[in-house]
Order: sequence, then structure tokens, then C-alpha cells
Amino acid sequence: MENLDVYDEYMNKIGTESRQVVHERGLWHKTVHCWMYDDCGNVYFQERADSGKLYTTASGHVLAGETVRDAFHREIMEEIGVDTDASNATPLQIVFWRQDKDDKNWHDRAFAHVYMNKLTTGFTDFHFQPDEVAAVIRVHAKDCVDLLMGKRPEITATRITQNGASVLVITGADFLTAPDETAIIKYGHILQSIVQATDK
Repeated sequence: MENLDVYDEYMNKIGTESRQVVHERGLWHKTVHCWMYDDCGNVYFQERADSGKLYTTASGHVLAGETVRDAFHREIMEEIGVDTDASNATPLQIVFWRQDKDDKNWHDRAFAHVYMNKLTTGFTDFHFQPDEVAAVIRVHAKDCVDLLMGKRPEITATRITQNGASVLVITGADFLTAPDETAIIKYGHILQSIVQATDK
């Protein structure tokens, strides 16, 4: 059973509960959103296995007793099979995330810790968690900003699977968002941070 530390709305720890109880009762907890980039100004999205949409490089819950950086390392290793040095990861923001699915008795109250880190691995070093990740999508962060701001109708990217790489054309509709979100609001800050970090 997966246990999570739970918090009040001021991020003070108040206990530990199972993941199921946390989402049934809508208790505040921590998650980590992991973003990887390279020296060429590329960002790495994961292609979700369930939806085919582009999302964070990796993400998930911060487990009970775990630090955010520990969770960053674990999620990157679990989802895309890369052993990254999370001590070098740069914190970008903490998003107070709320979402309810009343028909499923599921309630999310998360302090989403957004971090980015430089990727130094090659194509052959990815090993995906198949029920979570179908592929990794490498795309230039600046091109992605232009796409999500409506300056370009589509851009090209590289789709990386266990069998190799291929060229992919992506549009703004290919990004995973909640019903009340836009892709530029959800991903724009991260993409701009990568552009600034690489100056490319």
C-alpha cells in the first residue's frame, strides 16, 4: 500500500494516510513534476500510454518520508529508466492543484513541486514503464512556446521509443490539459525556464 504524508493548506505536515484515503477525502499532499532538458534547448515530454497526449517528463506522488528530490529521482527512474542526479534539479514553482471527480469519489489537493534537470543520456538509455509511458518526445522548447502561443500551427519533434526514433508532427491539441486549462498556461513557464537556462 502506498502511503503519503498529508498537510494542512499551509503545507504543515499533519499526518500520514494511504493514497486511497488521501484522494477519497481530498487531503493535501505533495507531488513532483519532473522536467528534463538538454544543452541544445530541447525539452523531453512523455507520451502518455493511456491517452497518447504529451505530459511532464515524469511525475507522481511524493511518498511518506520521502523528499521532493528523492521523488524526482525515483519517478524519472521508474517512468523513463534514467538515473539522474536530482541534487542538481532546479525548483521552478509550487502549484496548488485542486481537482474533483465526484462521479468517481476522487478528490485531488496537491502541492505540485515543479523541478527541471539536465538530461545527459542517449536514445538507447530510455526504458519506459509501459503502463504509463508510450514514448518520450524531444522537442525544442522555443518552438514549443511558439506553438502553444499560436504563432505556429504545428512543429516537428522526435518520438523516441524502445525501438528507435522517428519524426513526429505535433499541434497544440497534442498536450494533456485539464478541462479548465490551456496548454500555454500549464506548460509555458516550464518551457520559458528551459529556454532561459539554455539560451537557445
